[in-house]
Amino acid sequence: MSQSLSRLYVHIIFHVKNNDILIKKEDRTELYAYMGGIITNNKSIPILINGVGNHVHILCVMSKNIALSKLVEEIKRYSSRWIKTKGSYYYNFAWQGGYAGFSVSQSLHDRTKKYIANQEEHHKKMNFKEEYLLFLKEYGVVYNEGYLWED
Repeated sequence: MSQSLSRLYVHIIFHVKNNDILIKKEDRTELYAYMGGIITNNKSIPILINGVGNHVHILCVMSKNIALSKLVEEIKRYSSRWIKTKGSYYYNFAWQGGYAGFSVSQSLHDRTKKYIANQEEHHKKMNFKEEYLLFLKEYGVVYNEGYLWED
């Protein structure tokens, strides 16, 4: 082949470093738009970004020219710097070091979008840890729970 082509949908999840500094509801839309810009600047395509106060879900199309770890590093680094400009409340804001990235097939694209769009409603029934463990189980990810959660 003379041309490299791909269409890789990825569902990314990451959490704030400590639950003392949550993302305020009134800042989320602007934060998610900013993250979308970071994704675009990394030659990837943001589809939907949403979350609740303590974590974020991102559905995007990955560029064939960037590793998932590098994309997440860029999103976390620049969004953390940006949110600190929103006032003293965010002075010590940080994201946890880890993240989850799950492939999403074309057939599950719409279901994943709906899931991400309904985060507020979803988290009235299930907390982040329950949700995260469910994703790990669903995707068959082997893990040591002692290393999943930062204090």
